[in-house]
Amino acid sequence: MEKKIYIETYGCQMNFSDSEIVASIMTENNYSATRDAEDADIIFINTCSIRDNAEQKVLNRLKQLQVLRKQKPNLVLGVLGCMAERLKTELLEEAATGSRVDMVVGPDAYRDLPQLLLDVESGHKAVNVILSTEETYADITPVRYASNGVSAFISIMRGCENFCTYCVVPYTRGKERSRNMKSILSEAHDLFERGFREITLLGQNVNSYQYEDEKSGKTITFPELLEAVAAIDLSLRVRFATSHPKDMSDELLQVIARNENICNSIHLPVQSGSSAVLKKMNRKYTREGYLERIAAIKSIIPDAAISTDIIAGFCSETEDDHKQTISLMEDVGFDFAYMFKYSERPGTIAEKKFDDDVPEDVKSRRLQEIIQLQNKLSLRSNRADIGKIFEVLVEGKSRKSEKMVSGRNSQNKMVVFPDKGYKPGDYVIVKIRDCTSATLKGEAV
Repeated sequence: MEKKIYIETYGCQMNFSDSEIVASIMTENNYSATRDAEDADIIFINTCSIRDNAEQKVLNRLKQLQVLRKQKPNLVLGVLGCMAERLKTELLEEAATGSRVDMVVGPDAYRDLPQLLLDVESGHKAVNVILSTEETYADITPVRYASNGVSAFISIMRGCENFCTYCVVPYTRGKERSRNMKSILSEAHDLFERGFREITLLGQNVNSYQYEDEKSGKTITFPELLEAVAAIDLSLRVRFATSHPKDMSDELLQVIARNENICNSIHLPVQSGSSAVLKKMNRKYTREGYLERIAAIKSIIPDAAISTDIIAGFCSETEDDHKQTISLMEDVGFDFAYMFKYSERPGTIAEKKFDDDVPEDVKSRRLQEIIQLQNKLSLRSNRADIGKIFEVLVEGKSRKSEKMVSGRNSQNKMVVFPDKGYKPGDYVIVKIRDCTSATLKGEAV
């Protein structure tokens, strides 16, 4: 009888993309996907290790699932992804985690899942956390099992070699390797033909994409790939994430500027406004270098929205370092930001070389100041859009009212407006009438 799998995903967009790859591999091997954990024979938890809080959420969830295991003794529970790669055999030790796990599978071993499940069925624990230098899953068409039918992710590369001192990603996802451009374009074409109208090209650092074409001997760069995807059709919107400031070239900005269907939204993580802290983080740029890239974005793409990541309380961060972050935020005027307290991750360079010496109460206070400022910046940015007209891609009904629909503009801002029979995937011209710090409110014109 066909067995059912349930996949629960934590963390970044790459993890959600990976879960779609896992779903494809499993359905090709006569398993079916379910949206109900209680209906499943196999539960995969696709995990994130970027912060301790992310791992604690997974550990708590694994404990919760032990209740379901008592009701279904044959239920198979597997941990996938970055946390599986980092903790490996510890996850299989029930005494250490307070939960029983049958499988631990790293992000480069998903092709082996069907065989690993056979090992579990024969009474063995199953582990495969070997990192690859070649795996990109280029030949696998992801199953968009959790998609809204409008937007989709395409993974264009895997791994990272930047070795920021605070980050576990190089250790959990391995070396950078870029996917065959032909397979990326094929997937994008297929998505468009199936009705998807927005794709996001994903990588730990998309703008370091480089693919060596064997036939021509030419190296294809990210700006070339991005423009080729945009050329599929003008009604296909293209986004990308995430960029590293050191690789944000003028060439890439010019590609965005001359292609109207490449969204004017750039996520450019800064992490800190202090050059001293950036050096300690091994970010490979200074405060001045980052601001120079911001100036280039604003010059070449004047209406671009800029978002960022910020870490509060990194090792030995002083009050002056923190104030430099605050002042940089004010100088840039970020439209949106992901903001976190520093969380020391085992095995990173920072954990080995630096003291996590900023007190927790100081980290919390600094983070709160960053959040409060960003809320003001986001509201200011949205207020500046009142009276403007945007093309909005409808994603579906508003969460708060069946009479309203919601979607995003090119700047990746959520727009809510009255429903006049619109369908997901429709483009609607909307004039902005009001806003909150998180949402634009308008009406079709």
